[in-house]
Amino acid sequence: MTLNKFSRIYTQDDSLPASQAMLIGAGLSDADLRKPFVGICSTGFEGNTCNMHLDGLANEVKRGVAAQGLVGLRFNTIGVSDGITNGNAGMRYSLVSREIIADSIEAMAGAHYYDALACVVGCDKNMPGALIAMARLNRPALMVYGGTIRGGEFKGQQLNIVSCFEAYGKKVNGQISEEDYQGIIHHACPGPGACGGMYTANTMAAAIETLGLTVPASSSLPAESPAKLQECLATGAYLRRLLELDLKPRDILTREAFENALVVITVLGGSTNAVLHLIAIAHAAGVKLTMEDFQAVSNRVPVLADLKPSGQYLMEDLSKLGGVPAVQRTLLDYGLLQGDLLTVTGRTLAENLADVRPLGPGQNLLRPLSNPIKADGHIQMLYGNLASRGAVAKITGKEGLRFEGPAIVFNSEEELNEGIRHHKIKAGQVVVIRYVGPKGGPGMPEMLKPTSAIIGAGLGDKVALVTDGRFSGGTHGFVIGHVCPEAYDGGGIALVQNGDWVVIDTANNTIDIQLSEYELEARRAAWRRPPLPARQGVLLKYIRTVSDASHGCITDLLEEAYVPEPALRPAGR
Repeated sequence: MTLNKFSRIYTQDDSLPASQAMLIGAGLSDADLRKPFVGICSTGFEGNTCNMHLDGLANEVKRGVAAQGLVGLRFNTIGVSDGITNGNAGMRYSLVSREIIADSIEAMAGAHYYDALACVVGCDKNMPGALIAMARLNRPALMVYGGTIRGGEFKGQQLNIVSCFEAYGKKVNGQISEEDYQGIIHHACPGPGACGGMYTANTMAAAIETLGLTVPASSSLPAESPAKLQECLATGAYLRRLLELDLKPRDILTREAFENALVVITVLGGSTNAVLHLIAIAHAAGVKLTMEDFQAVSNRVPVLADLKPSGQYLMEDLSKLGGVPAVQRTLLDYGLLQGDLLTVTGRTLAENLADVRPLGPGQNLLRPLSNPIKADGHIQMLYGNLASRGAVAKITGKEGLRFEGPAIVFNSEEELNEGIRHHKIKAGQVVVIRYVGPKGGPGMPEMLKPTSAIIGAGLGDKVALVTDGRFSGGTHGFVIGHVCPEAYDGGGIALVQNGDWVVIDTANNTIDIQLSEYELEARRAAWRRPPLPARQGVLLKYIRTVSDASHGCITDLLEEAYVPEPALRPAGR
């Protein structure tokens, strides 16, 4: 069997002597030129805890690859820190970075004809970016998750990154001293690893492990654990097996695998960002996945895990109980997962879980089916005149199922943050944050800073938040994001005015402004599109190419696959 069927184009073709000369100049031997080439991509960089250790893990992967008689060739791509950029203009680049990561991995592996691919990733957009590239290339590949961070502690209080955002709200409202505020900042992130709750990074890692594109337990092994290093070293053997089987991502990323992933993120109470990312990954794999598919799973699958942000436990706590494999085995026994699906081990999910013990009595992190945290899923799709193409709600049940009240409208996150600082937000209001969508932001930034500040101010259970932007996986409360069409495209959210009565009914999946169609049409006729929020560079390219949130904010959607709303009048001079 030929394992180097791609790289041999460069290494075995006599008409490409320059290619071979450069590979030899890079340190490869004649023997190496006859081996399969494995591209080892790291999103490591020194500037944040999620990614600071990834280059070291990638080096361990390279050692494991070499031990299997393969040639590992390391390269890097970017990683934008959501934690650092949240609450400022840098967050506009976060979702954009998913496309840059996917494009750059595809370009490197495609241009250099790597036979297999291993992606060592950490932060939120790293993972879907890597999976999109793997699905496009469709060569033997797997993902290595950098692992979760340890929890912090200050004055007996358990901390994580969201503690910092909520501490700001407490500080603004005079509830904590400057000394304690600084204490929280200095103790929240005690080392490397992705943000510790069931936030977007851990949500996507658990989803991708369930899809079958990581080895078992990758998503729940802590970043600093010896087991994480062992996982990296073992990667070479898995990659060789994938090459021998010619088992490729699209063989694994089936419709049924995505359904499994939706079940796991629902049970774990995962981030709403999974809606964007899994739709985008499915698109790259040639699988049709829609918002309705998420709703169908939410209709039949409960929330069982008491994980942060709305619960009390962190991913490191789950790791001590057996990690995501223990959750998967429990769900397999419940009949909620399909076990006959292939994974990167070369075995099925059920075979991987054969010796794993399910989670039962003696722990409080995962409840039994008979006593769920919420009887149906927390991710709910809402439709109405405020979101005719849909919106995504994160409702754990602790917030209630219905909220109505007068709107208070902000045309940017900065406006809202100023409103919070000047105590403009009152109990009972529906806070609307608009012009922060994929185009209007641009980049659909997360609204973690304002939502955390509102929670810190004691209003988390007293207001609802509606936005055409996104929410961090760390957000909790009565929140609705991904409103589509976005305000920049003249959707219903662009027409809301202060004082309008907004009704959000998650039991019936509706979100409406209580206005007549005549009034809405009059406002629509008077509406003018604002100027472009970016004039050049990657943000302008993104505005010009990005699909709406209901289609996953992808940038390679064929025109015939996307039917937009009727054209809206542009702004006059």
